[in-house]
Parts: sequence; C-alpha cells; structure tokens
Amino acid sequence: MADATLDVERRIIGPGHDSDSVTRQISEIPYGTTPKWIFAIWAVGLVLVMVLLMSIAKLVFVGTGVWGLNVPVAWGFAIINLVWWIGIGHAGTLISAILLLLNQQWRTSINRFAEAMTLFAVSCAVIFPVLHVGRPWLAPYWLLPYPNTMGVWPNFRSPLIWDVFAISTYFMVSALFWYTGLVPDLATMRDRAKNRWLRIIYGVLSFGWRGSARHWHNYEKAYLLLAGLSTPLVLSVHSVISFDFSVSQLPGWHATIFPPYFVAGAIFAGFAMVLLLTIPVRKAFHLEDFITSRHLQNMANLMLVTGLIVSYGYASEFFFAWYSGNPFEIFAIAENRPFGPYQYHWMSLIFCNFIAIQALWFKKVRTSPLALFVISCIVTVGMWLERFVIVVISLHRDFLPSSWDMFTGTRWDWGLYLGTVGFFLCMMFLFVRFVPMIAMFEMKTLLPEAKVKEDAHG
Repeated sequence: MADATLDVERRIIGPGHDSDSVTRQISEIPYGTTPKWIFAIWAVGLVLVMVLLMSIAKLVFVGTGVWGLNVPVAWGFAIINLVWWIGIGHAGTLISAILLLLNQQWRTSINRFAEAMTLFAVSCAVIFPVLHVGRPWLAPYWLLPYPNTMGVWPNFRSPLIWDVFAISTYFMVSALFWYTGLVPDLATMRDRAKNRWLRIIYGVLSFGWRGSARHWHNYEKAYLLLAGLSTPLVLSVHSVISFDFSVSQLPGWHATIFPPYFVAGAIFAGFAMVLLLTIPVRKAFHLEDFITSRHLQNMANLMLVTGLIVSYGYASEFFFAWYSGNPFEIFAIAENRPFGPYQYHWMSLIFCNFIAIQALWFKKVRTSPLALFVISCIVTVGMWLERFVIVVISLHRDFLPSSWDMFTGTRWDWGLYLGTVGFFLCMMFLFVRFVPMIAMFEMKTLLPEAKVKEDAHG
C-alpha cells in the first residue's frame, strides 16, 4: 500500500494513457468547450484593459503629474511594477531552459504554460518604463542606440540603459524558445482541425512541419541551443534590474546582496504565479493526469527554497546596516522600515514572504491544491510589497528631513497597475483557448510505450 502511494506521488503522467489519448485530451482544449467561469475571468480582464487604456490616455495627455510622485519619491508605481512583472516572468525561463538542461522530466507538463506567462509578463513590464519617461513617444529616441547624427547618445553607463538591452534580449530569446517548442504541436493542431481556415492558420504557423527525421534533428539542435542561450538570462536579467538600485548611493539600495537577492525573489514570485494560474486551469480542464501531485510538490519545494533565500536577504540587510556603522544606513533599514510610517507594509511583507511559506514544510500542504493556491496568492502580494518597500520606503525619507514626504498611489497609478493585470489575464486566456498549453510531443516521450521503444532501439 505504501509503495502504491509513493508511486502515485512520483508520477509525471497518470496511468492508462497512450499516444492517442494524450494528443486527444490536450488538443481538445482549444477545440472543446471552455468553462463559463473562465469566460467570466476573461470579461473581467477586458474591463481592466479598458481601465489600462484610460490610464495611459490620461497620462499621455496630462503628464506624470497624475501619478502620486513627489520630490523625494521620484520612482513610484512604475518601477515597482516593472520589477514585479519581470520577476513573475522568471519562472518560465527557469522551468523551460534550466530544467531541460538538467533533464528534469517533470517540467514537460508546465513548461509551455510558464513560457507563455513569461512573454505576457514581460509585455506588461515594458509598459511602465516607457510611460515613466514622461514622453513615451520619445522613449526610443532616448534609450535605443542609433546613428549619432544629432550627437545625443544614450548614457551607456546608466543601468537604466542596461535594462533596455537585458529586457529586450530576454523577451526575444524567450519568444524564440517558446515558439520553437510549439511548432510540432501546431502541426498536430493543423492535422486535427476540421475547419479549413483553422487548417490554413495552423499550417502557416507550423512552417510546413511534417515530422520527418530531418525536421526532428534540426528541431532538437535549435531547441537545445536556445535553452543554452536562455539559461544565463535567468541570472543576468534580474541582476541587471537590481543594478538600478545597487549602483546608487542611497541608503538601503547600494548593497552587493541585491543581484542574487533579486534573482531569488524573481524565481520565488514566478513559481507563485505559475501555481496561481496552473491550479485553476488544471481543475477546469481536468488535467490532473498531466499536472500531477509531483508537479505541485516540486514547485512548492522550489518556492520554499527561494523564499528562504529571500528571507536570508532580508536578514542580511539588517546585519550589514548594523555592521557598517553608517547612521544613514541604520536609520533606513533598522529604524524607518520596521518602525516608520510604512511599518505595516513592511510587517505585511515579512508575513507574506517568510511566515506564510513555512506551511510548505508540511507534505499535506504541498499536496493540497487549495492550500498552494492560497499561499501563492499571499506570496504574489508579498513580492509586490517587497518592491514597494525597496522603492518607496528608501526614497520617502532621504538625508534632509525638510524634504521628507509620503507617497500614495493615485487612482491612475492603481488603474495602470490593475490594467496590466487585466491585459495579462486576457493574453493567458487567448493562449489557453487557441494554443496547446501542454507540449503533446514531450508528454508522449514520458509514456511507457516510448520508453519501451527507446530501450528496444538502445
């Protein structure tokens, strides 16, 4: 009995499946009936997209004065949300690239879903720095390298320019990696389509894939190459984002712990979002045989590990502030954060990112979809609060008490933020509705019949 229970917990794919059943169940998600409550979430997302468009229009016609920015807090929601969205996009690259290179087979059920989440999260993130420059129509002129006709080059010593290269590279490589993995399944959707227009659309998107030995050979080389290119991006992109803060001279920001601390926080937030989206989709489309208890446990374990690394970062900030003996550093970290006017934000942060995840030590919690969903919601809020604490609390009280001021997001700040959440939900809905969200061909390699064939050829 114990052995049977252990076998269930280790499964990557449920019993009783063959190649045909895997193809049928996954491909029927785009062609089949979508639950009404998912359409309701999509409708909410569309409403929030309208709010996003209104907020952008207000900003463009009036200016950044509609935000809650002031003299000490020149960076507000725009930078908070940029870092938050980039962090959410990190789990996709980790699941896809690093776990592929490490030959972790459990990635196959969730990698495409996570990759799509990465692309949509980065798309949301890009909105904020473009709008934060105040004149978004001039953002390419100020930020991108081009022939120096006017004698105005971007300042390549600024980490804000490094962000442009890091984020654009991250998006392009992630998009190529995601689409390359999609090609065989798009061909399957083409072959199973009953509508002529769908066959044409999927046929164009699959680039004439026929599944020949030459096609598979080229595919595997390209996929592995892109995985190798994507792997350094997991460490580099959020490290570059952290340089926005760590290269400054502001107390609370200029810390060498920031690059690894930001990377761990990004993976932490990313896995929380993967669980937050995967659990409802798993239930809605009856995918318990493909996204099994093992997947939930592994993601929970990674979330616990990265959460503890982030908590270590919080503790190290206090230690280094005390060890430095710098009164400004001590005030910013050890006094203003836990005891200042934003103390409840800091306390909520500690609860969400440290106390709440301690439940993941228990196996019963790690195997409970409902418990993981609740904890993922808490962590997602906590990681947004972390960015708020880093940006706002470090800025609102600088070296001169006469310059101190409080920051409060206006309705346009919140409208822009919630609008990007709606855009993200809409894009995820379209992805689930029109594209196989689980890699069919990769799932087939995990079937017992595939292993028997491999052993026979071996």
